[in-house]
Amino acid sequence: MSDAHWLTAAEISAAYAARHLSPVELVRALLDRIAALDPRLHAFIMVDAEAALDAARLAEGDIAAGRARGPLHGVPVGIKDIIDVAGLATTCHSKLRLDHVATADAEVTARLRAAGAIILGKLSLHEFAIGGPAFDLPFPPARNPWNPSHHPGGSSSGSGAALSAGLVPLALGTDTGGSIRNPAGACGVVGLKPTYGLVSRRGVFPLAFTLDHIGPMARSVADIALLLDTLAGHDPADPGSVATASRRFGADLGRGVRGLRVGFVRHFHETDMPADPEIAAALDEAARVLEGEGAHVQTVTLPSLSDFSGVQRVIMLAESWAIHARWLRERPRDYSAASRRKLMSGAFLSAGDYVCAQQRRSTLMAAVDDAFRDVDALLCASAMDPVCRIDDAEAVARTYPRQARNPFNLTGHPALALMGGLSRTGLPLPVQLVGRAYDEATLLRVAAAFERATAWHQRRAPI
Repeated sequence: MSDAHWLTAAEISAAYAARHLSPVELVRALLDRIAALDPRLHAFIMVDAEAALDAARLAEGDIAAGRARGPLHGVPVGIKDIIDVAGLATTCHSKLRLDHVATADAEVTARLRAAGAIILGKLSLHEFAIGGPAFDLPFPPARNPWNPSHHPGGSSSGSGAALSAGLVPLALGTDTGGSIRNPAGACGVVGLKPTYGLVSRRGVFPLAFTLDHIGPMARSVADIALLLDTLAGHDPADPGSVATASRRFGADLGRGVRGLRVGFVRHFHETDMPADPEIAAALDEAARVLEGEGAHVQTVTLPSLSDFSGVQRVIMLAESWAIHARWLRERPRDYSAASRRKLMSGAFLSAGDYVCAQQRRSTLMAAVDDAFRDVDALLCASAMDPVCRIDDAEAVARTYPRQARNPFNLTGHPALALMGGLSRTGLPLPVQLVGRAYDEATLLRVAAAFERATAWHQRRAPI
């Protein structure tokens, strides 16, 4: 299959069952594509080629014998290099962690293996999921397959770039202030930040304990649901993990949105932080699409974006300083300038600042919960601007904080970004959908309806 690199996970499983493709053929095809394209994109920090081929041979033997380990049997996955894979370095894209070799799998990695997935390698990120894009690190920053001179979003930059370029069908990302949704939207793929506590963080290097989420990234909503089925579940070794009733997250993908109520948070991008006209137009079009599919779209008002962002920033900086304080005192020059500048800000916050932020957080969480009394999902901006050139430091600094993703790290509600259009310069324009806590099934149902009603998910980066 000459275009095997564009297959979704569901299509890969069907191709295996029909004997049109084998795991070894697919892994070899992906390794060849990585060798050809990744020198320009830098999506991978390390490709574990031999181990992936060994796993593919085992998966192929199981298929021949009529066995399958799980729903991802023989499906390759890329892992953001902040997540432990036993025997591989977890560098966090940093000089400080070059020699750190994981002795055990993170819980999410173990769940992937149990489901039959093949670990293809470790993917690039912003240093420690906060400092980037940076050019003063041991590894170059990932680039956007739609235009390699442009930013792929962060911090899960390698995950977004690898999916968009057809280097891997599934990937894992982490999200503390939007780091799954930013690269998903920038690279024209799908990324889900699940409800806080739904997916274990054990074995993942932390950025901010009460804001960190681990989640799936893919090229289709159905694949997001399939991957989330594997990742979700209680982990008693993660103090933030929550025990919830098990369910198939993709069970309602085909039901459409007729009769569902979608709240459009217009003020985020119209008055709180005025968006680029192309972003605003994509959001208006998304609302029209959902209305055309039968949803009731109504304007919803939440607290101001600056209120959410200010509280989230205080908590993130305070918690990240607690994690990095020792290294910042002892090895400050081993950080990139971007990481050092951001992380050092936390040293100037007081305990009172942190406590007040957590108190205000409770009020903001209640406000979002209250909005969901009247609607089933929210539509709002993700980024306020199309992505800029990666080497334009001024543009990166200006556009990076112009976003509406971090409110939902603060509140913990599930949030998803996907492609809602293309800019005049041919770069993806993102939209964001948000769901009730632990109601990923409805959120994915809305996203799937939007995906079916548009052709954006069929567009490919011209790499």
